[in-house]
Amino acid sequence: MTDGGALESSSFDYWLLSRLRSSLGDPPVEFAMASGVRVGPGDGTPVARVTFASRAALASTMADPWLRFGDAYSDGLVAIDGDLVNLLESVYHSSSSGGGRASLLRRAAGALRRPRTNTRSGSRDNIHHHYDIGNDFYALWLGSTMAYTCAYYPSPTASLDEAQTAKMDHVCRKLRLEAGERVVEAGCGWGTLALHMARHYGVRVRAFNISHQQLQYARERAAREGLASAVEYVEDDYRNISGRYDAFVSVGMLEHVGPENYTTLGQVAHRCLDGRGRGLIHSIGRNRPAPMQPWIEKRIFPGAYPPSLAEMMRIFEPWNFSVLDVENLRLHYAQTLRHWLALYEAASERVRRMFDEKFVRMWRLYLAGSVAGFACGTLQLFQVLFAPGESNDIPWTRAHLYTG
Repeated sequence: MTDGGALESSSFDYWLLSRLRSSLGDPPVEFAMASGVRVGPGDGTPVARVTFASRAALASTMADPWLRFGDAYSDGLVAIDGDLVNLLESVYHSSSSGGGRASLLRRAAGALRRPRTNTRSGSRDNIHHHYDIGNDFYALWLGSTMAYTCAYYPSPTASLDEAQTAKMDHVCRKLRLEAGERVVEAGCGWGTLALHMARHYGVRVRAFNISHQQLQYARERAAREGLASAVEYVEDDYRNISGRYDAFVSVGMLEHVGPENYTTLGQVAHRCLDGRGRGLIHSIGRNRPAPMQPWIEKRIFPGAYPPSLAEMMRIFEPWNFSVLDVENLRLHYAQTLRHWLALYEAASERVRRMFDEKFVRMWRLYLAGSVAGFACGTLQLFQVLFAPGESNDIPWTRAHLYTG
């Protein structure tokens, strides 16, 4: 290539990088090509550098940054110099606060996408995609509790396992569980909460899940810990829950239900709770309705949708439930994810042997992006306590949550 051709090529690369940075709200990040062309903030030091291996990788990312950057990173076509969480936080902040082009493009891209449906068969496919990739994989980084939901930190210095145990107690206290009561759990993961409720609160639990691998683990654990008679794990869809219970709890399942099924979920809770029953739903959410981050929805969590509080009311209003308490644990989830990410990085070589380098990078990006999403307020974590509208069995204060 002649000197003139090289200059023209460099100028074109500079233009492409500038357009990409502008489309993201001009974050304090340097974007570069492997050839050395760079575009960054004019003042101050960038929080990180993103280097594209080729113009093709850059052009592909520009076509749909919120989807294709994740693929380019997973495929090793993008190198990151600097902290990945800080990079993603910067991009989230700039794209949401930059207004104009960045926000408009993000909303327009989201409006064109529709998540996979959560019919009974669709739900099984979606859950299988994420949760049935191997219990051994999740055991590497979830901590000893095997709880894959937001923890509750009594202090910022609490360990992951301490915070997960505190979360389970926080849920049980909100539900005011008493020995001998019957509890139904919709979506039980690896069975940790059900076992905790049975062991420490003396209740009998029926826990529903459609992930075969998770239930196999949960049943083996219940038998090993002598709790098989107190906890029944049911491999079935939440829509098939039957019977009457004193408490209904769902921690980390609503994200997979889909807004089109919220009224049905409320109906399930309504038919299984008696007049003095209590219910709690714990879910990732948003401050206003918005589609799932497209790369995570496509590659990590198919069919997932974090609702706004207004959307969650579709669960409660049609069935005359009273919402008694709403708590936002956003910062607790950011801290939970920081602990998960640290454990994941420590186990990355083992993950690489289980899968491959692409998988390692893909899940690193997912966890880092989730830390950033909660840290900067893009994502929320709602715990909603509810009861039948006619029930007067309601505490006068919240003192019971913080004593005992």
